[in-house]
Amino acid sequence: MDLDLTGRHALVCGASEGIGRATAIELAALGASVTVLSRRADALRDVVAALATGGGREHAFAAADSADTDGLAKAVAAVVARRPVHILVNNTGGPPGGPAADAPLAAFEAAFRRHLLANQVLLQAVLPGMRDARWGRIVNVVSTSVREPIAGLGVSNTIRGAVASWAKTLSRELAPEGITVNNVLPGFTETGRIRQIIGDRAKKEGRSEDDIRREMEAAIPARRFATADETGGVIAFLCSPAGAYVNGVSLAVDGGRMASI
Repeated sequence: MDLDLTGRHALVCGASEGIGRATAIELAALGASVTVLSRRADALRDVVAALATGGGREHAFAAADSADTDGLAKAVAAVVARRPVHILVNNTGGPPGGPAADAPLAAFEAAFRRHLLANQVLLQAVLPGMRDARWGRIVNVVSTSVREPIAGLGVSNTIRGAVASWAKTLSRELAPEGITVNNVLPGFTETGRIRQIIGDRAKKEGRSEDDIRREMEAAIPARRFATADETGGVIAFLCSPAGAYVNGVSLAVDGGRMASI
């Protein structure tokens, strides 16, 4: 199986922690040069220091906020000016929870900007390099709510669906140029996001966080949450030469939690 990413340059967003950080580590281990991006420059320095080196790998970081699309465009322009990007991993923390019916318009607008519009800014910045190489991988870290909306995450469910449709459209447009576009749908994963969701539910329901966690784990056939590196490994496979014929899919990494086929 060909997993070698030597000579490829990956841009991994939301890489200061969690799935983004784990993905950066996996891609570097496969030989890629990796640029990590998030708002927190101090955390990104630590991530770069943890990446595998040698073999011509050159790692870097860029600080930007996905909510600031102008600032994000400038940051990614500086990245591609140094070296074309062949792999783009779109990954942004989810919107606050709550029912869709109660969400103000501003909440939908903010989520649309942080996710879909930010992804479009990144895509348009890196696409020339992928087209020149006739090779590219775009992976969007989305959510299982693409297939089964999650109660209490009204804004997130809505935006995640829009991102999945955007990606499917792109997968058909870009495939003739050697560029694949896929979504990874993480289930419950040991990250700051899941701890936030557990905390919010505990407060709302007047229950302990341990009780909420046990209930969530019981709903998963694997009876545990995923680790970030398990999801990062799946993303890295989709970015590898071995994943070249996987295109336009939304791949769940959820331990079998979803009931849908």
